[in-house]
Amino acid sequence: MPERQLQALMWARACEAMERAERLHRQFFHRGHETPSWEAPCDIFETDEALTILIALPGVVAEHIQVTLSAGVLVVIGERPLPSEMATARIHRLEIPHGRFQRRIELPPARFEISGRHLANGCLKVQLHKL
Repeated sequence: MPERQLQALMWARACEAMERAERLHRQFFHRGHETPSWEAPCDIFETDEALTILIALPGVVAEHIQVTLSAGVLVVIGERPLPSEMATARIHRLEIPHGRFQRRIELPPARFEISGRHLANGCLKVQLHKL
């Protein structure tokens, strides 16, 4: 294999490994909370009037989600339980995080209020209106 192709292959594999490590860092348990938790990925969009935050929470029911806004930080806490029929199963692979989650999102410098929240298609959509 030519040296240039070998370098490109090595670089691609290194980037893939870094992406996997970052995903695992977000998903696995974080210390510093009263109980271990995982962190859901999110997207943030801003307009002149509002912020829209989408948080990926497939398999989480709305009743298990708590959303608070305080001192410029949006905090989303909840739980995705392991399916009850899996309690006695042998685990061959466990990539989807289960249990308690907490996502703290520092907001841009402005004053906001929660103007809406909606859970659909596995994503929590939180609207923050600028004051």
